[in-house]
Amino acid sequence: MSKQTLPKAMTIAGSDSGGGAGIQADIKTMTSLHVYATSVITSVTSQNTKGVDGIHNIPAEFVGKQIRAVLSDIGTDAIKIGMLSSAEIIKEVTSSLKAFPEQSRNVVVDPVMISTSGSRLLAEDAIQALINDLLPITYILTPNVPEAEFLLNMTPGSIKTIEDMHHAASKLAQLGPTYILLKGGHLPFKTKDKDQVIDLVYNSLDHSFHEITNDYVNTPNTHGTGCTLSAALASELAKGVKVESACENAIRYVKVAIAQTLDNIGHGRGPINHFHPLRWSPYQGKSFIEACKETLPKGLWSDFIDHPFVRGIADGTLPIESFTYYLKQDYLYLQHYARAASLAAYKSSTMDMIGLNAAIVLHITNESRLHLDICSKFGITKEDVLATPESVFNSAYTRFVLDKGTSGDILDLKIAMLPCLLGYGEIGLKLYNDPATKKDGNPYWDWICQYAAEDYQQAVRTGLAEIERLADEYISTSAVRFKDVCKTFEQATRLEVMFWEMGLRLC
Repeated sequence: MSKQTLPKAMTIAGSDSGGGAGIQADIKTMTSLHVYATSVITSVTSQNTKGVDGIHNIPAEFVGKQIRAVLSDIGTDAIKIGMLSSAEIIKEVTSSLKAFPEQSRNVVVDPVMISTSGSRLLAEDAIQALINDLLPITYILTPNVPEAEFLLNMTPGSIKTIEDMHHAASKLAQLGPTYILLKGGHLPFKTKDKDQVIDLVYNSLDHSFHEITNDYVNTPNTHGTGCTLSAALASELAKGVKVESACENAIRYVKVAIAQTLDNIGHGRGPINHFHPLRWSPYQGKSFIEACKETLPKGLWSDFIDHPFVRGIADGTLPIESFTYYLKQDYLYLQHYARAASLAAYKSSTMDMIGLNAAIVLHITNESRLHLDICSKFGITKEDVLATPESVFNSAYTRFVLDKGTSGDILDLKIAMLPCLLGYGEIGLKLYNDPATKKDGNPYWDWICQYAAEDYQQAVRTGLAEIERLADEYISTSAVRFKDVCKTFEQATRLEVMFWEMGLRLC
């Protein structure tokens, strides 16, 4: 039997006695990501969730001794470097790594220089040693916005826009790193209905930019996020993952760790949850819905949300007869969709869930009224709608949903309904916020506004949260069940595509 070879990553950082950051966070992260972790301790701190009340630096010579001991025997596939508290330690780390060039190619540096309160943490000579000695051998530098401003001698608050981030990342690369991951957590951008964080990857080899966008999670328990991200990134590199994907994976790990924050750890700014991947699941490290979408055949989701029917709505070129036929069929579909939501209430096991699904029925009822209002603008009465024969495409889709609900459990039903909930939410916001969407004179603008409206988007968020909870309850660790519900999701997505086709074919 062949031996299993684990990827290895080394962390060079300080010790956090509270366990939320530093060496402790790094080892938790690397272990959670199935990477063998080695460590080099540069300082020992006395700290908890309320703050740091003491730092004891390890002699620089002994820091180098630790590095040489690990690399000469165990070796490593990637290296994460955290806060180095003196010029002597920085120079020792740099010279020790240069003695092992093959093992020092994937060096990730988290330039911890400014405290959360804005205080400067490094002396001037240490900052110069960081810039002159360490950054030239750095593969990926992971500053946040204040650290980027500090390294570039910019006035605090100078980086305000995504364009500013682009400029700063390219300037940072001139200091030596091959890649810059400029973290946007200190600079959330407001969209129509929520705050979002944009993390920016800059590749100095081809001067390209890659933006990674996620929803901003508002929580005070963020201690150790920078340490964790850089450790997760080193772990992904150790596995051989390419830089952009490694950054995406590391950011996703931290996002879930923040969203699933630990409760009752100390009385100050608590740590994030490094343990979330340890309970194996078929969609490990991701949300259920993200993982479900990733199982779709390539291009299928785009076939749905970017269908020619949708593009015709966006620019107003969709033939009126196609849209009015779709409106009539969609009203009939909403009747069945309300029946499905009622079935979900019947299958619910608690009063809270019954009430939630009953509220969905009421929301669909209200949506159907808005639907008739739009119909009236095109000269279509409720009687016209109800007199319209149901399309075979409509029948196929609605019977599929109801069949899944009657033959399966509540999760099967919700997954069959998921493409409609998720897709219309995405389409509404996408068309509403797209500058290319025609507004003035577009006969379909009211329809777009209906699905971009906050009440609809809130219904989407509520529905998605319910599905995540149901997935956690019903799928647990079953890969077979996950595969089955993904098949349901794929089939329902294909039926959504055919619903658009129905509108174009008028049948």
